[in-house]
Amino acid sequence: MRRREFMALLGGSAAAWPMAARAQQPAIGFLDTASPEVRVDRLRAFRLGLKETGYVEGENVAIEFRWSENQIARLPALAADLVHRRIAVIVAVAGTEPVLAAKAATATIPIVFVVGDDPVRLGLVASLARPGGNLTGINFVNIELAAKRLELLRVLVPSVARVAILVNPASPASTETTLRDAQAAAGAMGLQLQVHNAANSREINAAFAAFSRERPDALFVAGDAIFTGRRVQLVTLATYHRLPTMFPNRDSPEIGGLMSYGSNLLDAFRQAGTYAGRILKGAKPADLPVVQASKFELVINAETARMFGLTVPPSLLSIADEVIE
Repeated sequence: MRRREFMALLGGSAAAWPMAARAQQPAIGFLDTASPEVRVDRLRAFRLGLKETGYVEGENVAIEFRWSENQIARLPALAADLVHRRIAVIVAVAGTEPVLAAKAATATIPIVFVVGDDPVRLGLVASLARPGGNLTGINFVNIELAAKRLELLRVLVPSVARVAILVNPASPASTETTLRDAQAAAGAMGLQLQVHNAANSREINAAFAAFSRERPDALFVAGDAIFTGRRVQLVTLATYHRLPTMFPNRDSPEIGGLMSYGSNLLDAFRQAGTYAGRILKGAKPADLPVVQASKFELVINAETARMFGLTVPPSLLSIADEVIE
């Protein structure tokens, strides 16, 4: 072979090496009920968890994102598409529906979930310590905090007697748990609950129209991906109607909502990234115990409280993780 032909062959091979390397990268499928613009901080946390295990997107791992844009009915098809693409691990987040869709789509591909409800009760794992199948992940316990949220809401709004609770009927498992716990807590505290359903923007508007007629003293927003995705709408309507509202996570008080109490979701997404990385390195979901959230945070928007004519008592100020001025 002449030298020129050899160098041309060598150059062509060298150019092909990076492409071959990219083609051999493992791929993570990321299934989410929301849209990318509302997940910026959580995706950053997820990528941080991956990096802690030695994986960087675009360098030695690829991520195939599938967003349902708050349309629950799209999740089974999106999960099936990820399975068809033979990705190495599926990360299903922000509610029970994406996890159940992924579970129905494959019994062999590892699945890392981030859910607020009890994964054992949902049938995702055999036990928290020994998941036993192809699923494991993070339980951020948001669904089961209803009683604590009502208690904190009453401390900030001591005159409250009637509380409207907004739930998503398209998420029956988490809604059932939320209503069961909230109704038991409300009964113990002598509060009257008014249940309202909303699964989309139009129904959220309709719920607030009902609030105008029924005049509840406060609003309790259940932990659900649809409400996180529509948090700007919810905060705007709650402010317009001057309705003190307890939200499930800090995303809402950061943009003007009154208060929130829940798990640190950024930490949950970071841990999901860590688990995805460990699985890529060979760990089996059956051997990775479900991580239960241990970081809970109370966030109060003091400016919104003043606008509502509320005084944040010292008892709340002393335990708040953040008071937004």
